[in-house]
Amino acid sequence: MLIQATTRATLSLALLGTVALAAPASAREAAGAGYAQAEWAQDYASPAAMQVQRSSTPILSPQTVATTEQMVERYKEIVSRGGWKPVSGADRLRIGARGPVVGAVRQRLIVTGDIDPVAGNSGVYDSYVAAGVKRFQARHGLSQTGTMSMATQQAMNVPADIRLRQLEINAVRLRSYSGNLGNRFVITNIPAALVQTVENGQVVTLHAAGVGKIDRQSPIMNTKATQINFNPFWTVPASIVKKDLIPKMQKDPNYLTDNKIRIFTGEAEIQPSQVNWNSDEGTRYRYRQDSGADFNSMGIVRINIPNPYGVFMHDTNTKGVFGDDFRFISSGCVRVQNVREYITWLLKDTPGWGREQVEQAIESGKRVDATLSSPVPVYWTYITAWATPDGLVQFRDDIYKRDGVNVPSTIGAATPVASAETAPQSFEPGDEEN
Repeated sequence: MLIQATTRATLSLALLGTVALAAPASAREAAGAGYAQAEWAQDYASPAAMQVQRSSTPILSPQTVATTEQMVERYKEIVSRGGWKPVSGADRLRIGARGPVVGAVRQRLIVTGDIDPVAGNSGVYDSYVAAGVKRFQARHGLSQTGTMSMATQQAMNVPADIRLRQLEINAVRLRSYSGNLGNRFVITNIPAALVQTVENGQVVTLHAAGVGKIDRQSPIMNTKATQINFNPFWTVPASIVKKDLIPKMQKDPNYLTDNKIRIFTGEAEIQPSQVNWNSDEGTRYRYRQDSGADFNSMGIVRINIPNPYGVFMHDTNTKGVFGDDFRFISSGCVRVQNVREYITWLLKDTPGWGREQVEQAIESGKRVDATLSSPVPVYWTYITAWATPDGLVQFRDDIYKRDGVNVPSTIGAATPVASAETAPQSFEPGDEEN
């Protein structure tokens, strides 16, 4: 499984931001000042002009459509010039490394504007190369370490003509959202595992997200956020009872008790020991997990978004997933990082629901429902390539294989990390039909 091949990595806020495609000013100034190539190329100070900046332009916006179409023309030029050469043997390079493969990485970064052309062919992996690698990683949804990894190398080696085709396909997708989406709305971009809240044409809050697994995909849909459930119970869907719950009980008879999941027949509670888990008897009952931020799969809150797929948005009790590059881990629902900020924004126009009331509802530990006075449009989208007005072009893995261009997966490659925390095993809220 792809998810098993993926290691946990630290996700900086900058990964959710943007990077400028234009050449770094500091490098141009250094070259213009007459500095020798060897002097500035080996400068280990991180160039300020190459730092990643966060964009306030929504993925679904007229500006993104226009700049993505412009980037299509830019990539046509790159393809017409022969694209870029693949790099190999670069997957463990870091600052201080030397050799001809460093020059190959420099040339690859130059083609897409991640470092200045005057960076040349030096065989030193210096701060400019590290900054360029960070920019490249940010543009491809990878952790910005500035160190080459197998995932980074694989992303560099996706051919230019395939990237061009991705841009063309996604320009069409973006144009399909060119109508009036509302003054306030939410975007979930599934391939980016990212949630944006938008108001008056600007991104207000940005959230990493956990989205549907490859075999339990989050649907593409338009809906509205209508209600917030604080401290919710979770009723386990029949699909998860079959796929997850029964197999776990066969391996560990204490699993339901440890995860505070109760079994009901009608309104009467029965004990796990009364069920034959080696038969289909377990499918005949209703399972409900107690509310509780530490163990409930929905965490402290559920956001209801009526739809025919039975999915919703929610908090999680395993927040470590937001630090992963690979966040395709749910059964179709969307987990939202920093959910308190998200629901506070959703409820801002609902009388009696400011941040203080949100915190009080959470801290009460009791089930509390808040109905939005004006439902907020929510768009679950599938955008794997787009550009923003600052000249940035972003690419993400075609995780559900909907682009039809056979982009090799990059996120499946193991990425070295400083620390890794094993997430507790728990069920995931998901769609009720699959």
